[in-house]
Amino acid sequence: MSEISIRQATSDDAKLLTDLSYTTFWDAFAHHPKNAPDDLNHYMRQAFSIEQISAELAKENDIFLIGEVEGQPAGYAKLVIESMEAGITATRPVELSRLYSHQEYIGKGVGQNLMDACFERARLENRDVMWLGVWEYNPRAQRFYEKNGFRVVGKHIFQLGSDPQIDLLMQRAV
Repeated sequence: MSEISIRQATSDDAKLLTDLSYTTFWDAFAHHPKNAPDDLNHYMRQAFSIEQISAELAKENDIFLIGEVEGQPAGYAKLVIESMEAGITATRPVELSRLYSHQEYIGKGVGQNLMDACFERARLENRDVMWLGVWEYNPRAQRFYEKNGFRVVGKHIFQLGSDPQIDLLMQRAV
């Protein structure tokens, strides 16, 4: 596989990130029998609109990293500085809010390169703990996070349209 490069997104990447986030989320969850199409579509229209992504890019505490292969977007991650939730034990937390790659790059290092870049950025931001929520019915992602040193510390609700889903809360020291 070609070299994977990681760069921080800018406001100029709003359209690219909107398309990337929409496509990767759809590919990850649209075919799971527990996700009703109406709930998935409702969530995606809100979370991945150009307006929403542009607003997130403008936030000082939201950091998007884009993984590229041969100059083409292959995946992305979103960190949220100072984000905290009950059950997370941290003084200077950072949330790994999203980490997705195109299906064709799963298992080819894009996700791991993004994860490594997230840890590096968290250290630069002087964070002590990184945490995330991962769907209880996403064992592949859970194994990936466990391999990267995360451990389950609780649960929370992730609202997908009208469906309150259970996410496992995981954290690890930075």
